[in-house]
Amino acid sequence: MSKLRHMSLFAQIVESGSITAAADTLGLSKSVLSQHLKALEQDLGVMLLRRTTRKQSLTVAGQAFYAQCKLINQTAQRAWLEATQFNEIPKGKVKITAPNVLMTTLIAPALAAVIAEYPELELELVADDRQLDLQAHSIDLAIRVGRSENSDAKQRWIGEFKDVLCAAPILLTGKPPENLRYIANGWQPRHIEHILTSEKGHEKVFSTIASCKVNTFETCFAMIAQGAGIGLVPEFKVSEYTTQICEVFPGYSLAPNPVFALHTFDRQVPLSLRVCLQAIENKLAQSMG
Repeated sequence: MSKLRHMSLFAQIVESGSITAAADTLGLSKSVLSQHLKALEQDLGVMLLRRTTRKQSLTVAGQAFYAQCKLINQTAQRAWLEATQFNEIPKGKVKITAPNVLMTTLIAPALAAVIAEYPELELELVADDRQLDLQAHSIDLAIRVGRSENSDAKQRWIGEFKDVLCAAPILLTGKPPENLRYIANGWQPRHIEHILTSEKGHEKVFSTIASCKVNTFETCFAMIAQGAGIGLVPEFKVSEYTTQICEVFPGYSLAPNPVFALHTFDRQVPLSLRVCLQAIENKLAQSMG
């Protein structure tokens, strides 16, 4: 048995007033507890308790030893209490990463309400279109578009959204879409192929080569809005820019993009993380409402 366990049992014997009372409190037999006390005294090489049939009293060595054991027990109880409080009140640091457009449009607004409600919660938000390694970057929660095939993290589908192929209205009055420049996001390949479906189930395939690539949604949108070419804009952003952009193929839509939450917790997911994830999930659902 570990030294800390011996010390904890000894403190309980002292505080209970007898081995019998301590055994009842701990749910152990009197003989087992007596053996632990005997082993402790043998290991230390000193007598800690004087025992008679009616009472027990600490020796001088026992008094000094008990004082330290009591401190250890108090520290352990405080640590236990503080740890369990994390399942009662969201608190502590949570580091979250997500693609730029999701972070600025959905996640940050959702989490702003969370930290307003729970002031002991500390958030670190990392907007990055790269799929950062959770362990290498000490990330608690990652929000990603599409399933991550090469990840050991736990993944859960939390919602979806659609992209819309957009352009500046003036750009569509001349050349057909196939002859226009394509502005690609950093995660898109050079060879572009979109399969769009109408409400009646008719399919349209649009293929082209990306002639411009950018690494943030904001840059992509700026290029589209200025008439530099066509590109993808998340559906939840299109309504904000109806005077600057329009759909390239009205009446047709792309397949939805699944959104997944990733974390590395094997068993109990901390309350602080669960609260953040629920807020993000609700916000994503509202955006598609």
